[in-house]
Amino acid sequence: MREYTFTIVENDGTELFAYRWLPDQQIPLKGIVQISHGMCERSYRYIRLADKLTASGYVVYANDHIGHGRTAGDLDKLGMPGADAFNRMANGMLELGEIAAKEFPNQPRFLLGHSMGSFLTQKIMYDDRQVYQGFILSGTNGRRGLLKLGEQVALVQAKLQGMDHRSMLLNAMVFGGFNRSFRPVRTAFDWLSRDPEEVDQFVHDPWCGAICTTSFFLDFFRLLQEIHWPSSLESINPKLPVYIFAGDRDPVGLFGKGVLSLVDMYRSLELQDLEYRLYPDGRHEMLHETNRDEVMSDIVDWLDRHINAATTSVSVLSGGPKASL
Repeated sequence: MREYTFTIVENDGTELFAYRWLPDQQIPLKGIVQISHGMCERSYRYIRLADKLTASGYVVYANDHIGHGRTAGDLDKLGMPGADAFNRMANGMLELGEIAAKEFPNQPRFLLGHSMGSFLTQKIMYDDRQVYQGFILSGTNGRRGLLKLGEQVALVQAKLQGMDHRSMLLNAMVFGGFNRSFRPVRTAFDWLSRDPEEVDQFVHDPWCGAICTTSFFLDFFRLLQEIHWPSSLESINPKLPVYIFAGDRDPVGLFGKGVLSLVDMYRSLELQDLEYRLYPDGRHEMLHETNRDEVMSDIVDWLDRHINAATTSVSVLSGGPKASL
């Protein structure tokens, strides 16, 4: 695998830090996979998946979202993305997708989002600017209750303590109950994985686990409502394939119930190519779980099965010969 880094300069001057991972030169290219990381982490944590994908012939792109990783610039700025955070994150993802399309034209492009990145991916699924031929959602969820309440609490806290206040209250509202179903508990992040070494790597990574601002949580609650508005869902292209995977012990996905709710929601939209998998006893980060090799192999298998149809789609969108989609 060959690794390169670069930056994308946003209209407001923000520089998004990004990775490009390429297969070794002797490996024929199959397509492009773009990765969108989760909340309070960074894209380099997906290096193992990138290695698996590049070995299978996929070019991999990933960026650190605003307020995260090397895009934040230093540790003191983690969790502080500023105003309109999630629209800016989604725009950054689309810009990275456009760069990938220009650098590797006529290659099918897939977007994989984990957790917060999966909600951003759900947003991009109904954006008419998207440049992808398929979507993969990891550690995701469907429609949630109490989001309006969370929004109201965030508005009150913003009025009292400011938008840049690091909110322990809102952090507890979002994450506070995630460890309750797991015993024994060694850390505050045992809900991430059954593998203690993987949990410890997260805990000891200075770029992970920051407490986010009131502004961040306010925008997050609004995003989680927006992605499941009827007007948003109706704009999803039903021809584009979607693969959803999660652990059935993932509290973000309500221990499988939220994932199944999302599957049912997409079925009601008559998506033509929808697959999902719930891994028994898996927690939130299936890519860092004890059976991660199986999970990554399943991703590659899904991608490989969708390459031919996606390549045809790219040809049509590029003005090539017509084909039945």
